[in-house]
Amino acid sequence: MFLVDSHCHLDLLNLTPDKGELEAVIARAQANGVHYFLNVCVSLADFPIILRTAEAYPFVGTSVGLHPNYQEEDVDKETLISLAQHKKVVAIGETGLDYFRSTGDLEWQRERFRLHIRAAKELQKPLIVHTRAAKEDTIRLMQEEQAEEVGGVMHCFSEDWLIAQQALEMNFYISFSGVVTFKNAAAIQEVARKVPLDRMLVETDSPYLTPDPYRGKPNEPAYVRRTAEYIANLRGISLAELAEQTTNNFFNLFKGAVRPYV
Repeated sequence: MFLVDSHCHLDLLNLTPDKGELEAVIARAQANGVHYFLNVCVSLADFPIILRTAEAYPFVGTSVGLHPNYQEEDVDKETLISLAQHKKVVAIGETGLDYFRSTGDLEWQRERFRLHIRAAKELQKPLIVHTRAAKEDTIRLMQEEQAEEVGGVMHCFSEDWLIAQQALEMNFYISFSGVVTFKNAAAIQEVARKVPLDRMLVETDSPYLTPDPYRGKPNEPAYVRRTAEYIANLRGISLAELAEQTTNNFFNLFKGAVRPYV
C-alpha cells in the first residue's frame, strides 16, 4: 500500500535533529504505508530549513508560500517565483485567507492571496489553499484571479458541499485531515462521501488536528492512514482502493513531485 501525506509540517514537530527523531517519524509513517510527504511552507524565514529537509530525502517535497496569519512577514511575487525555481518545490502555498485568527482590516491578507495566485500562474505550479471563516472571499478571489488556470488543493477542508463544488469547478482537489474523524464533523463527513474519488487527497496537517483515536498526541504523518481508513469506511470501499486513488491524484496534481518506487 502507498499513501501520501499531502500536507504536513515536519519542521513544526520540534524534533531534535541529532537524536534521529525525524528518521523515527519517517520510519513510523513508512511502516503504515506512507511513502511520500509534502512538507508545506508557512514562513519564508523558515524556507531554508524546509528546503534542506526536502533535499535530504527523495520522498519529501516542499512548497513556498506565506501563511495568511503571518502578518509580521512580507513577500513579493518576484521572491516567490525565485524561490520556487528549486526542483523540490512542487507548489505555491500555503496561502489563502483566515479571518478566524486575524482581525481588523484584512485587505493585506486578500492582496497577499492574489499575489500567490499570480505567482502560481506564472510558474504553472498548483496552489495550496487555506481558508478559515473566509469561505466566500476565498472562492471569490480564486474566481477573480482565474486560479483554475493552475488548480491546486483546498487543504484541510472544513467547509460545506457548496464550497467543495465551487472549488472542484475550478480544478481544485479536496484534501481531508484528521478533522473528518471528529464526532462533530458531520458536514465534512458528508463532503467526504460526495467528493469524486479522483479529486480527493488525504493529509495530516501535522503536528495539528490529530485524528481519533489519537487526539491529545502530536499529529504525525503515520496517522494519515487513520484518516484514509475512516474515509474508506464512510464510502464503503477498501483502504487499498482509497490509498491507490488518492496517491495517483497527488502525483497527477503535483507534477513536480517524483514518485518513489516501493
